[in-house]
Amino acid sequence: WPGAYPVFIENAKGARFTDVDGNTYIDFCLGDTGSMTGHSPDATVAAIREQVGKGITAMLPTADAAIVSGELARRFGLPLWQFTVSATDANRHVIRYSRMITGRSKIVVIDRCYHGSVDETFATLDMEGNTVAREGNIGAPVALDVTTRVVEFNDIAGMEKALAHGDVAAILMEPAMTNVGIVLPQAGYLEAVQALAKKYGTILIIDETHTISVGPGGMTADRGLKPDFLTIGKAIAGGIPTGTFGMTQEIANSIKRMVELEIIDTGGIGGTLAGNALSLASMRATLTQVLTQENFDRMIDLGTRWSDGVDAAIEEFDLPWTCNRLGARGEYMFANSTPITGADANNAGDFELEQYIHLRMLNDGFLITPFHNMALMCPDTTAADVDAHTHAFRTMCAELTGNPQS
Repeated sequence: WPGAYPVFIENAKGARFTDVDGNTYIDFCLGDTGSMTGHSPDATVAAIREQVGKGITAMLPTADAAIVSGELARRFGLPLWQFTVSATDANRHVIRYSRMITGRSKIVVIDRCYHGSVDETFATLDMEGNTVAREGNIGAPVALDVTTRVVEFNDIAGMEKALAHGDVAAILMEPAMTNVGIVLPQAGYLEAVQALAKKYGTILIIDETHTISVGPGGMTADRGLKPDFLTIGKAIAGGIPTGTFGMTQEIANSIKRMVELEIIDTGGIGGTLAGNALSLASMRATLTQVLTQENFDRMIDLGTRWSDGVDAAIEEFDLPWTCNRLGARGEYMFANSTPITGADANNAGDFELEQYIHLRMLNDGFLITPFHNMALMCPDTTAADVDAHTHAFRTMCAELTGNPQS
């Protein structure tokens, strides 16, 4: 976070929050996707209040489980769903299932990916192309090259080379990178990954936790993807901790054939609070009343407006930056061209400049996503909010380039 200490929040509603000192901000971070719905959306709050009075958790499903599963199936095209406490847990569980089904040990991840705190994903490529632990990966249980192969995003040949070893249980990937910065798939890339997964008998896991910003069914629906598993969390319950994973009927049949009753309690899948009544009520309200096509249409239009404003300032002041967009998201990077890989995006970072921009924006009344320069729109974001950011961003660019009166 910018500055010497984080801003402490007193309250948050819609696209705004107020800190303990009484300062109000336009929030483009939105809990880094957890509040993509806007803070405390009325429909979700009403569902939470009602469910708290009826029971929070009981280790038994409610009718909401069937309704939410049906809605997820409609959006993403996968018929069967299970619930977790977070998207991280969803990713852990489907990795275990994938190893069980295939009898293989390794997974493939994308360089500079993010899938929560899943141990196998904290790997990167060194200068020689070897799989090594990412910086800051503390207490790793085993060396990363034991569990993981790493491939650059958009590298089809690299993906085939990794899968050709015959020991890869699953590919875990976002359909567009988001945490190192927005990196979009090149034409044909996602289709090629799907084909390679099928060719080598590898399970394809798509993590839509951030990429749902493109619409109600994420990039899976938008691009017509056919994953074996799909994971998602964060925004789908309006900020209440939850996650879920969907699977094909073929995958479900494989699990049923292999899982014995005796291992259910020790299989490493599930959790006491997974699919609790409160999270299910929150998901039902959020999916059916907040993360709707109508709201996404508005959010995506505003995301385009935000990115267009940033692009205009970058061009006006001839800055060597670029702006990328992903539905309701936008981001500017310190690079002349759009990154193709996670390494490209990582190399475009400038820590001191980012610290300045984040602090400057905070003082101007805007919070953007930390670690990089990403903004997310919610149903409560307005065109006036976006235009205010454009004005502040343009003023900052003018000052950075020595044109304070522009």
